[in-house]
Amino acid sequence: MTTNITVLVSGRGSNLQSVIDNIESGYIQNAAIKLVISDVEDAYALERARNHGIPAVFIDPSAFENKLAFEQEILKKLGEYDTGLILLAGYMRIVGREIIGAYPNRIINIHPALLPSFKGLHGQQQAFDYGVKVSGCTVHFVDEGMDTGPIILQKCVPVLKDDTADTLAARILEQEHRVLPEAVKLFVEGKLKVEGRIVVHT
Repeated sequence: MTTNITVLVSGRGSNLQSVIDNIESGYIQNAAIKLVISDVEDAYALERARNHGIPAVFIDPSAFENKLAFEQEILKKLGEYDTGLILLAGYMRIVGREIIGAYPNRIINIHPALLPSFKGLHGQQQAFDYGVKVSGCTVHFVDEGMDTGPIILQKCVPVLKDDTADTLAARILEQEHRVLPEAVKLFVEGKLKVEGRIVVHT
């Protein structure tokens, strides 16, 4: 049985590309990205999707009366494409309770820091400014908090003495491109079970 995936994006879409590539290579099997949705009209991620024949749509948040109406439009699209898994790949909005309630433990986010530290925007810069010796990235299920959902996978990235925030971010991104497809593969294969705050790999 194929898992239909919808990816929510806001930017360049390099993590989207990593998942597309891993599906096309056969690393991730029995899964297909059926739709890419962006809240930013000129997000390059939309172009990446179209280059692979994936439907890509811009939904303008400003066209709706409030966040609820905006998310109801997203829910409508999710239903149209029979979505089984939602990926947040550089999606710069907090997902509301309507979508989370409709897809419990079926929304996965990638965050460029080792949660629970450095939540929210610019996790790489936050970690660098704090002076950590090790940073990294986290893939987690999404709940109603900001970057607070159960952790699926994490990868560590050492902070080098000559690092800048940008060079650190670039090395973290390399690991994001590895760990997000790995998490998708585990999900699609039915190997993730959430027990309270703990994600068990079965």
